[in-house]
Amino acid sequence: MLKKRLIPALFIKNGLIVRSENFDYHQFIGSVVHEAKRYSDWDVDELVYIDISREKEYDLRRDDYNLDAYYSMEEIIRKIAEVCFMPLAFGGGIRNLSDVDLRIRNGADKIILNTGAYETPELIGQTASKYGSQCVIVSVDYRMVDGKDQVFTSFGTHATGLTVNEWISRCEQEGAGEIFLNAIDRDGKGNGYDIETIESAVESTKLPVIACGGAADEFDFQELAEEVENLSGIAAGNLFHFTERSYPRAKKYLKENGINVR
Repeated sequence: MLKKRLIPALFIKNGLIVRSENFDYHQFIGSVVHEAKRYSDWDVDELVYIDISREKEYDLRRDDYNLDAYYSMEEIIRKIAEVCFMPLAFGGGIRNLSDVDLRIRNGADKIILNTGAYETPELIGQTASKYGSQCVIVSVDYRMVDGKDQVFTSFGTHATGLTVNEWISRCEQEGAGEIFLNAIDRDGKGNGYDIETIESAVESTKLPVIACGGAADEFDFQELAEEVENLSGIAAGNLFHFTERSYPRAKKYLKENGINVR
């Protein structure tokens, strides 16, 4: 039976980790490097970082936060990689192969494409050809519109008109190695995973699917794992930020309840 991965997803805005809600409210909560060290100490299965900075400026000039300042994305990735001893996936702002190269060169093991893959689908295959398909995750952000799932890009602002399964099929044809499925409507809400859409996506593709969006506690992890048998990974962001030893406690709970996690 497939062992499921439990994956913390961290969102970076202007050089700091943020708590995200509905893709449009972001609360600064910590250092990108301190968080990586904390998750490394917990020996997490993998770590996902996504840069959601609109302005692509990384030094907030906020001395009151008492945190180290970083001046570029390559510096941030390099500093994270120095303390990160698990597979590291990095996304955000990737539009061409040079952007991919920069992230791999500075320590990312995988890259996550989103808007760049939609604007230039060939970028999926180009990246897979150079680094292998296992290196290419496509992030699929979606929200429900008139009761049907629809894929959005550009920080959740651009409606593509594509359903989740249509876009996943195209990504698979282009050479993607994995899908990161993120429900915009559930981001930061703690109202549980969108099991129906996740199950449909998993059944539509041979690619490993990681589901994100909606987790409030370990019971949501258990429900999702039990309902979607072939799901490859369960991701969450906010849940892991605010509870002491949240990751090891969640892993322990899942194992005690018969969930086959790594």
